[in-house]
Amino acid sequence: MTQESQGSTAEEASLPGGDFRLFIQKLGYQALISLGVLENPLTKTKRADLSQARGVIDDLLMLRDRTRGNLSEDEVEHLSTVLQSLQGHFDRLSKQDG
Repeated sequence: MTQESQGSTAEEASLPGGDFRLFIQKLGYQALISLGVLENPLTKTKRADLSQARGVIDDLLMLRDRTRGNLSEDEVEHLSTVLQSLQGHFDRLSKQDG
């Protein structure tokens, strides 16, 4: 019996590379885990690490700046939406801690 007929778990499924929107989404999920919004799939816990989250957000901001003029309108909109959401979560958590 092949793996396809047996079914596969999320851990076994690989995500395709080379898609900009998917890449941004992966980084967004990483930031949401760092913000404690999503459960860490390895530790099965939610814990905010604002330093780590800030690093991912900064990476996304750098990516936005470095790719300016080279993205489709859809890609620009997706990146902007992800950044706005993450920055909103970060700002709320920062105010709670401060």
